[in-house]
Amino acid sequence: MTDKAWIQSYPPGVPTAVDLNQYPSIRDIFEDASRKFADNTAFSNMGTGMTYARLDALTRDFGAYLQSLPGMKKGDRVAFMMPNLLQYPVAILGAIRAGFVVVNVNPLYTPTELEYQLRDSGAKVVVVFENVAHTLDKVLKNTPVEHIVLASMGEMHGFFKRVLLNFVVRYVKKLVPAFKIAGAITFKKALALGSNNELKKVNITQDDLAFLQYTGGTTGVAKGAMLTHGNIVANLQQASAWLNQDIEEGKEIAITALPMYHIFCLTANILVFLKVGGHSLLITDPRNMKAFVKTLTAVPFTALTGVNTLFNGLLNTPGFEQVDFSHVKLVLGGGAAIEPAVADRWKKVTGTRLSEAYGLTEASPAVCINPLHEEYNGSIGLPVPSTDVTIRDDDFNQLPVGQEGELCVKGPQVMRGYWNKPRETAEILTQDGWLKTGDIAYMDENGYFYITDRKKDMILVSGFNVYPKEIEAVATMLEGVFEAAAVGVPDGKTGEAVKLFVVKKDNNLTAEQVIEHCRKHMTAYKIPRHVEFMKDLPKSPVGKVLRRELRDMEKKRLQDQNA
Repeated sequence: MTDKAWIQSYPPGVPTAVDLNQYPSIRDIFEDASRKFADNTAFSNMGTGMTYARLDALTRDFGAYLQSLPGMKKGDRVAFMMPNLLQYPVAILGAIRAGFVVVNVNPLYTPTELEYQLRDSGAKVVVVFENVAHTLDKVLKNTPVEHIVLASMGEMHGFFKRVLLNFVVRYVKKLVPAFKIAGAITFKKALALGSNNELKKVNITQDDLAFLQYTGGTTGVAKGAMLTHGNIVANLQQASAWLNQDIEEGKEIAITALPMYHIFCLTANILVFLKVGGHSLLITDPRNMKAFVKTLTAVPFTALTGVNTLFNGLLNTPGFEQVDFSHVKLVLGGGAAIEPAVADRWKKVTGTRLSEAYGLTEASPAVCINPLHEEYNGSIGLPVPSTDVTIRDDDFNQLPVGQEGELCVKGPQVMRGYWNKPRETAEILTQDGWLKTGDIAYMDENGYFYITDRKKDMILVSGFNVYPKEIEAVATMLEGVFEAAAVGVPDGKTGEAVKLFVVKKDNNLTAEQVIEHCRKHMTAYKIPRHVEFMKDLPKSPVGKVLRRELRDMEKKRLQDQNA
């Protein structure tokens, strides 16, 4: 174990350890919140709110419906494939209360990706948004799925809004491609059926699985991280202990724009704010930045979570400068590194700080968070309570302060392993419980950790390690650059050279200007040899730039040239 140098830097009031045994399961946290905050709004979407009392009743009904299905038993997997709608928290909390394992599915998946995840998880039930049901239709016969529940855009709203929303989505905008799934029922019907059944109280302990959270699609097939009730409860205790001096029970309004099927949003927004009686305002389509900004101007929100691309997009949307940030206590960035230029501009425009956090699916996800009252410092912050973090070399020797190596994590939030993948589990989890993150980092003398890059994203130029993150941070300081991503490309002289992909903010920007700007700020071997302008960069659903896709694109070009 380390000497935990970070504890000296903890904000006042944050404990070094949390009570891991206060709640046996996520169900207990939810039921406790439902009693305490019955009349408070738990979730809202498109102007329709849902109180904790209503959420309690609907999750009871949905859980009872699942339990009533033939052949369903504790621990069976239920998949959910939809955007941020009111059905989502009802469905996943209902499944958890009933003793089932939640499998979150990206609604933008291709049929191949969906089939793989349904087969790998062994999901017996799928709750699917009708707009993407055609994808399920194509692969259903190849999966173990026995029951399908269809969710629609309008069904959780009042009669007139429900009819109008569904009419517009289905017939005006034609957003529901044709599908034919025999035996599927609507979400409303599932709730009605459940209301006629009893929700049986299943024994759930911290050792029981709560989520199969798929990750790692960037390297081969996706893997299901086995997150137990104990893992998630621990992370909720850790996160709320970190925030306890700043957030007030029953008083917070959190803007929930990141997808709920992603671990960052799932834990940080849905469950952390649920635990403290907060109100999560669900944004169904954050890519519609104009509408998103309009929502922000209408609500006295107190918290906002996001990723660098989301914050950058908001800053570049007309009208954002009019949003009132006077109530805001917390703006938390994660999922990918926050660019210094974005953090700097955010402070100037909103008057609030962007606090960077770090986590990964395999750790439920929070590992490190910056103190909320500190200015942006480029670090990922300090390890959360009851967590140990070390920097290791390739032989797993612990490295001293200031030296770069692989960031490794140990704590009660670390997953049990990957579902049905013992070999992959052994590669990332040591026998004594250390999770190898694959991120290159160092710790300073005050216990703050700094990510320099992903192990596999590192570029090797003439034997020198070049980290894409550093080049991207410099490039985005240039006024005419909107976004940038750096990858290594083969080079006859240097082994690899840096290629920078740039999305312009200024149409007149030239490659020469970008290179000249980089030359002013970086040593010669780090300067991009090639610059390519793109309309947009490939991104994951949560907004993380996928350098892998850019590398694959370059590899294909090279193969085509050689052919």
